Amino acid sequence: MFLPNRNALHGKPLDAADAETLGIAGADTVERFLAHRDNHLVTPLHALPALASALGLDALHVKDEGFRLGLGSFKALGGAYAVFRLVLEEASKRLGRSVDVADLGQPEVRSVAAKMTFACATDGNHGRSVAQGAELAGTRAVIFVHAGVSEERIAAIARYGAEMVRVDGNYDDSVRQAAQVSAEKGWTVVSDTSWPGYERIPGLVMQGYTAIVREALRQLRQPPTHVFVQAGVGGIAAAVAGHLAIVLGDARPTFIVVEPARAACIVAAAVAGRVVKVAHDQPTVMAMLECYEASQVAWRMLARVADAFMTVDEDDAIAVMRRLARPAGADPVIVAGESGGVGLAGLIRAMADNRADLGLDDKSRVLVINTEGATDPHRYAELVGMSPADVLAGKFAAEATP
Repeated sequence: MFLPNRNALHGKPLDAADAETLGIAGADTVERFLAHRDNHLVTPLHALPALASALGLDALHVKDEGFRLGLGSFKALGGAYAVFRLVLEEASKRLGRSVDVADLGQPEVRSVAAKMTFACATDGNHGRSVAQGAELAGTRAVIFVHAGVSEERIAAIARYGAEMVRVDGNYDDSVRQAAQVSAEKGWTVVSDTSWPGYERIPGLVMQGYTAIVREALRQLRQPPTHVFVQAGVGGIAAAVAGHLAIVLGDARPTFIVVEPARAACIVAAAVAGRVVKVAHDQPTVMAMLECYEASQVAWRMLARVADAFMTVDEDDAIAVMRRLARPAGADPVIVAGESGGVGLAGLIRAMADNRADLGLDDKSRVLVINTEGATDPHRYAELVGMSPADVLAGKFAAEATP
């Protein structure tokens, strides 16, 4: 499915609160917090000239979040950042003085943090970020996982000391249970989706993602003309599109949101003009994007700053994983998880079906984001036919040699 944004709000400025969340001052705060992370490195921006040429584009770049902060996905930027912000706010209130990120290790701040509990629901990546942030801040994390979350992803979260709670049903069911239990026990929910009355914390999570845009714009010689970003509840797409709109203004790129056809809650919101719940049918291989109701705050932003919405099929996502693992020409190898290459899958589909609709041609400079690496290595090997380690070692080349 391909759907131009015909919402009455399309092209209008972000609400003042949303512009503050995704603006330059917020991005400055994110960078300052990242500077205090021991394992923070700017993630690479890969040029794919061979694939760009094959598609008929001037340039194609992939911002690779596959190794972000040791967690393997862009989500590392959001959940942990929100936990730090909330701990420091509580410590400032309790201690009666201003407390900043450099103070996280102070005994009196740790004492405040030790009395706090953070909870969230996750498909895997967001929960890992919240758990890591809680461990680093010296607080407790309780992570709710639904039936579709793999054992490898659960183990990756639990190793940060989080308490794991299994929930029957899908991601949306786990979101509801996390909110319900947290309300009963007085825990703080750090969710990457929002609902009426709960927006500030998801806004902080999204604010963390602005680091991706800021880094990419510094790494590119020229701003992109088109950006394709995948969506689950819409947080990463809204954060990227919103920050681009703020910093580039009228020169912002055409922005396309890409979803799994089996879990297209953003497309459903675009059709209805409001957030709606879509029916849960078959699960999608794009496990980190399997969401059936958009985030309220993300949709409010996307209604204004997204230019089109589209879906891709299961085979599209798998084909991109394999293509990035076995690139043509001098293009670099990229390990993209089941959801990581969905933006690129959308681009490839759009070049075949919607080139004219989006103004894509041989002058187009396209940016996509590999939102996750092989966060489930066993599943990755099943789908690609090689382990992530072998892909990175370039063993596909040996396979191709008679």
